[in-house]
Amino acid sequence: MKHPYPNSRFPAENYLNRELGLLAFNRRVLAQAQDRRMPLLERLRFLCIVSSNLDEFFEIRMAGLKEQVRANTAIVTSDGKTPQEAFRLVSAEARAIVAEQYQHLNDIILPALEEHNIHFLRRSDWTEAQREWIRDYFLHETVPVLTPIGLDHSHPFPKVLNKSLNFAIELEGKDAFGRNSNAAIVQAPRVLPRVIRLPEELAGVEYGFVFLSSVLHEFVGEMFTGMNVLGCYQFRVTRNSDLFVDEEEVTNLRTKLQGELPHRHFGDAVRLEVADNCSPAMTDFLLAQFGLKEADLYRVNGPVNLVRLMQVPDWVDRPEMKFAPFTPGLPKAAGKGANIFDSIRRSDLLLHHPYQSFAPVIELLNQAAADPQVVAIKMTVYRTGTDSVLMQSLISAARNGKEVTVVVELMARFDEEANISWATKLEEVGAHVVYGVVGYKTHAKALLIVRREDGALKRYAHLGTGNYHPRTARLYTDFGLMTANDEITQDVSEVFKQLTGLGKALSLKHLWQAPFTLQPNVIKAIQAEAEAARNGGKAIIVAKMNSLLEPEVIDALYSASQAGVQIDLIVRGVCALRPGVEGLSENIRVRSIIGRFLEHHRIFYFFAGGEEKVYLSSADWMERNFFKRIELAFPILDPKLKKRVISEGLKFYLADNQQSWDMNSEGAYQRRRRSRNKPHNAQGELMLMLGG
Repeated sequence: MKHPYPNSRFPAENYLNRELGLLAFNRRVLAQAQDRRMPLLERLRFLCIVSSNLDEFFEIRMAGLKEQVRANTAIVTSDGKTPQEAFRLVSAEARAIVAEQYQHLNDIILPALEEHNIHFLRRSDWTEAQREWIRDYFLHETVPVLTPIGLDHSHPFPKVLNKSLNFAIELEGKDAFGRNSNAAIVQAPRVLPRVIRLPEELAGVEYGFVFLSSVLHEFVGEMFTGMNVLGCYQFRVTRNSDLFVDEEEVTNLRTKLQGELPHRHFGDAVRLEVADNCSPAMTDFLLAQFGLKEADLYRVNGPVNLVRLMQVPDWVDRPEMKFAPFTPGLPKAAGKGANIFDSIRRSDLLLHHPYQSFAPVIELLNQAAADPQVVAIKMTVYRTGTDSVLMQSLISAARNGKEVTVVVELMARFDEEANISWATKLEEVGAHVVYGVVGYKTHAKALLIVRREDGALKRYAHLGTGNYHPRTARLYTDFGLMTANDEITQDVSEVFKQLTGLGKALSLKHLWQAPFTLQPNVIKAIQAEAEAARNGGKAIIVAKMNSLLEPEVIDALYSASQAGVQIDLIVRGVCALRPGVEGLSENIRVRSIIGRFLEHHRIFYFFAGGEEKVYLSSADWMERNFFKRIELAFPILDPKLKKRVISEGLKFYLADNQQSWDMNSEGAYQRRRRSRNKPHNAQGELMLMLGG
């Protein structure tokens, strides 16, 4: 097999497997659920997050791996393994995580919840009064929306939606028409809640819940009158959810996507989850229906979809069992009643989410939409949600006669439908809507406002590391910069010209832009540190990101380490670089922070002979970000703000010994040894320092 990175000067064993790295990240999330210091309901939520992450892992990464296995491709994985070898290793690890997840749910989380009068009532423990109430609920709230499908020559196996809850029923006997079917399928529509709360007086505890699966298991016989139910088994299939759109051949991407989106729900099956009591005969039957093998089967001891338990912490009013409420801080320059344009004109404004509020970004757009001096607004949209105040502001701006241009990324995975909807609404009020550049996702986070001041046009910009999404801004760590710096806003203006028009890419003064200059400039900055180290100077690189996979950057980091550069990498998710290998990367340390908030900002620091260059970016160090997306990295030029980024975004995290995991050269992670004398929790300390 050929080297996965033919141009690398290092052997394949010096790179770690991407899929195993993603699963290692999910082990760290699972450890949050297993951490007894965490509030109990938050531990349940982390358990659900693991399931949600694994769903996407199978929909995208495992689906791709299975396609490589099916094609018997000569392509090898990032660590030099064949797809077949990788599939075996990845399947074994995924299976181990799922088993550990359900064991922890059943043996630890559910019993602990019971101690706090939060019960998930098993069928065997129902009282007669509870059973009667649940039966009544089944007949009046469930049966009317269920459609049992008996399997025979005129009723083939139904189409099963991706990740939907279904029940396979084994039957014997004849129905009213004399048909002798031995199997039926019952699909549970998504409108039905997967967890049902009983009245407190009936439950006997403050919070008594039953699973929808338990209800159907108990009463499914009432849907097959006169027949004998031999078994009822819940199952769930996960399908390939990558969209196959040849952008080079599409003349109208939006129309093509609208045609493709429904097929996402019925892509090729990649995983079958069944309850552990499912009979061998039914299991084999289901595998055959979905074209799957035993290696794709996951038996679980509990509900097949733990994601739907994510709602339970919201339903339970127990503040002491959740994270303490947190109110983000609000910088004085963006406080109530402030003219945000005046504030930005005086000095750059840096926002650190979620510790500081996202409200100034909303206020900036609101003021721009209403301000008669504002003549134009340009903005990129990657993920913004189905109910977005920012999009409403853009619509208002267009109605107010502003020149509004919105670059909407239609291929933002799992947000395509929302983005198509917003694109349509914006066009209806006269906004210019463009879909970026064919073949490149527009992932950059940029907002440009043009305002007439003293007879001349003045530009204002917001650049960020995260999406224009108020909800995730409360959950993800990100930086946002508001600036009126003429050189930076000129760069932003040039980027929008590229996205909406035609012409050569002009040289930008400050911004690094993918797919043109971002990766070469990152490598150049790494090589400059290596050269400084070889000349006996101080050389330091600190970088924070979600993923590190791009081989040329990894090679440059290896070379820098060999030259003596001290390198600290804070990588939340997957990292293909091996740290701490003697003679290769002994000067590189990799850590991951997993906490209350999802670590999301990308920060690149280079000592640069004492100049301390700091860039914030929308891009991870991955091939897709460098070469297949439009991304931006922007410098922090204000000395005070630069110190803030170094301190809040890097030093706090490097000092963390409470939620930090150290990675070894084999790709395994170990929680950093907690210090009793000087405990440091980066997220907790930033909440105290910046919160309202």
